[in-house]
Amino acid sequence: MALIAFFLFFGLTFALGYPIVFGMIGGGILYFLLKHLSLANLIDMLVIQFSSQTVLIAVPLFIFAANLMNDTEITTIIFSFVQKALGRIRGALAHANIINSIIFAGMSGSEIADVAGPGSMEIKAMMDAGYDGKFACAVTCASATIGPIIPPSIPMVIFSMLTGTSLGYLFLGGFLPGLLLGVAEIILAYVLARIRNYPRGEKFRFREALKAFWQALPALLGPVFLLVSIYGGICTPTEAAAVIGAYVIIICFVIYRSLGLKKLYRILMKSAESMGYISAIVAAAYIFNYVVAREKVPQLLTNAFMQAGLLSSKYIFLLSANLLYFILGMFIDVSIIQLVVVPMIFPLAMKVGIDPVHFGVVTVFNLMLALDTPPYGQTGFITSAVSGTPLRDVFREMITYWIPLEVAVLLLITYCPDIVLFIPRLFGYSK
Repeated sequence: MALIAFFLFFGLTFALGYPIVFGMIGGGILYFLLKHLSLANLIDMLVIQFSSQTVLIAVPLFIFAANLMNDTEITTIIFSFVQKALGRIRGALAHANIINSIIFAGMSGSEIADVAGPGSMEIKAMMDAGYDGKFACAVTCASATIGPIIPPSIPMVIFSMLTGTSLGYLFLGGFLPGLLLGVAEIILAYVLARIRNYPRGEKFRFREALKAFWQALPALLGPVFLLVSIYGGICTPTEAAAVIGAYVIIICFVIYRSLGLKKLYRILMKSAESMGYISAIVAAAYIFNYVVAREKVPQLLTNAFMQAGLLSSKYIFLLSANLLYFILGMFIDVSIIQLVVVPMIFPLAMKVGIDPVHFGVVTVFNLMLALDTPPYGQTGFITSAVSGTPLRDVFREMITYWIPLEVAVLLLITYCPDIVLFIPRLFGYSK
């Protein structure tokens, strides 16, 4: 019965092209009908269980903050400051692109928001300055990966909801991996800029840099307030999401004067639309997870992994999980992997003794890499459309340079868990 439901799901989603949520709900309804189960239980899972997940309130608030920054002047102001501060470094705009993504990561928590928002502005600036379109796209895609790794992170919120792992410690665990990836990207961008003779930045002028800093300071303080409010014990991550949204509204209205009531209304509607789609997928995932649990798929999966020897060592299991995520990410939407596959894989990770925070950060890192991986890499499609660069050129550049770099950092944090757990342990984390 479960196989029939799975076949209907994949048929509706991939063969007929229906939205993912319709495939998940359709497969769940078919399972309930074939098993003669009450559809009232299905409604219960769609509505009551979903609404009880208070941690999900953080998601629309982070989406709202990201949309505010994208639709006002904040991301442009930050990018301008970083650009002026770098001076005449070879490939300065590429470095500014990466650093801007690190700063933007501290308030948005979404890779797609980074690519679609500041990414379009950064690509245009790089191409106008003489950079190859494919390089500008690859830098933007790779740097946007940092967004959901450095806190806050929408995928980490979802992982916490699915597994019960502490969201605060997941946020802390993402700091060093995100910064490590950013530094690695900056080094690679510098090397490529010298090899390809990309343009230098503008001459450093102290007065201009200082002026740009003061203009960007209110925006730069946003991530600071967010993190201090969470780890200073002032509020929970969910409450902090509301704080950052309110803070961005205030600075846009009072300081930058880039936000009016009509624009605020449009941003609210756009955020509600995005959250409606995410909410429908998460709610539908409860049906799928119920089918998985009722058919004892985790137990079957455990037996299969044991027979294959994949549970004999946590290092072997981590390699297997990373390969599974990577392969699925090439062909399947990241939301499906996180909502359907992660609940099945997580108990196996606990069985072999892997730290839940470590596994959560590795999972999110891998899933964000999937957004850059052809043929399904969404960031490639977005940057190609924005820049007018052929999609094959964008993916070729990403595969040649950026994806190996991201895979190298992924393997490093996979097999050196102290990189992930160092900061959480400073804040009292122990397992």
